[in-house]
Order: sequence, then structure tokens, then C-alpha cells
Amino acid sequence: MKLRTHYVFSLGLLSFLDSLLLSDFLEVIIISGIISVTANNVIDYLGHEIRGKYVSRTPRTHTLPRSIGWGLLTTVPIVLALYFLSPTELILITILDGVIVGPSHMLLDIFTERGIYVKRNGKWRRFALAHFSYDNPLANGLAIIAGVIMLLAAMHFIHYYDYHYYHYYNYYS
Repeated sequence: MKLRTHYVFSLGLLSFLDSLLLSDFLEVIIISGIISVTANNVIDYLGHEIRGKYVSRTPRTHTLPRSIGWGLLTTVPIVLALYFLSPTELILITILDGVIVGPSHMLLDIFTERGIYVKRNGKWRRFALAHFSYDNPLANGLAIIAGVIMLLAAMHFIHYYDYHYYHYYNYYS
């Protein structure tokens, strides 16, 4: 998938999951956005190499366990900054986002022609499900739409519970 597709999909997924734990949408969107862009860039930059005139994925970042590690590694500077600025819950949510962002990248890449790497009989083998081209407009469009839908659901979820909590609290106070 294209990098911007990874950005939008991961942003939507992380925002949706964070909205279940946080009530401030600004915090949700900032943390999710920073982690989405940073981790997806790291995974693609370190996980691709030029072979002749083609760019190829490598198992350095395009395996499920390693994608989790790279996602967590990209959150370290954010966690350190939050340690001095914010409550513990935001640090834990940032770490959770780091665990999720790598597999979300692999989820999209498994549908492309070259897929991701899995270990079989001690060797790295490619595994793909649908074999779409990385720049297939339909596949990229569907992933972007899914990301936007999850982002809108996060906005609705936070607004819905804030609204009802506010009215419940004022009614019984």
C-alpha cells in the first residue's frame, strides 16, 4: 500500500482504540497522528531496499513480531516526553499504540503482491492474501475509507459519551 494509505488507516485505527480510553479528542488525534506517521515511515524506510531498479521489502521490518518492535521503538521518544508532561494513562496508551501500529501496517501489506514475511522451516518466506499492486486505487481507497470511518467513529464515540456524561452529571447534581 502507499504510505499515505498507511497513515490514514493507522490514524483511524489508533484514534478509534484511543477514544475508548481517553475523553479528549485533541489528545487522541495528536498522539495517534504522531505515532502513525513516525512508525509507518520507520517501517517503510528501514524495511525497503533497492534491488536493481526495483524497491523490495525485507524481513527487517515486514514481519509481524518485528513490526511490533519497530512500532514500540518509535514511541520511546514520545513516552519520554510524556513522562515529564502528562499523566501515566497517556503514557500507557502511547505504548499500546506502539504495539498496534506495526501490525496495522502488516495488515495492509499482506493484501499486496509481495505481502509480508513469515518464517517457514527456518527461512523467511513471503505471504500474501490478495496480490494487489501496492498502488492499486481500489485497495488503497478502501483502506483510506476504512481509516476515515474509524476516525469518524472515534469522534462520535468521544462526543457521545462526553455529552451524556455532562447531562447525567448536571441532572443529578
